Amino acid sequence: MRRDEIMALPEAEFVARLGFLFEHSPWVVERAARRRPFADLHAGLMQVVAEAADDERLALVRAHPELAGKAAVDRTLTAASTAEQASAGLDRLTQAEFDRFHALNTAYRERFGFPFVICVRKTDKAGILAAMERRLAHDREAELAAALAEVGEIVKLRLEDLS
Repeated sequence: MRRDEIMALPEAEFVARLGFLFEHSPWVVERAARRRPFADLHAGLMQVVAEAADDERLALVRAHPELAGKAAVDRTLTAASTAEQASAGLDRLTQAEFDRFHALNTAYRERFGFPFVICVRKTDKAGILAAMERRLAHDREAELAAALAEVGEIVKLRLEDLS
């Protein structure tokens, strides 16, 4: 759909079509629907996130699955997350790679209280592991900001897929 067609959708249809953009967090799109039109849909959506309460932004990050984690093993990821993780090769890990992801996911969650978020479509397994190790050195505030920036990148690519 073209941008003008998306902006003209009735609120319920706008939410139904775009609610998947933010992992298990359709509230972002619901709020954005009431603020339309946007010159830049991505910027408008991310403005909703920026203006959300701290606990809502934290919940948004927490709604993301761990990379190569339990949801991937159980096959309970959303369709978008399944495809994205597969694009980075996370569905084809060796046992050693899986163990490394598990250890880093655990360390990350224990340190920050939320899962590691990265736009996997912009990197590969090695890049993800390096980013996990590097970002473990962040303080919580910096890491939450990094995670939200990555959410923005994920949403940008999901929007591009709609074109």
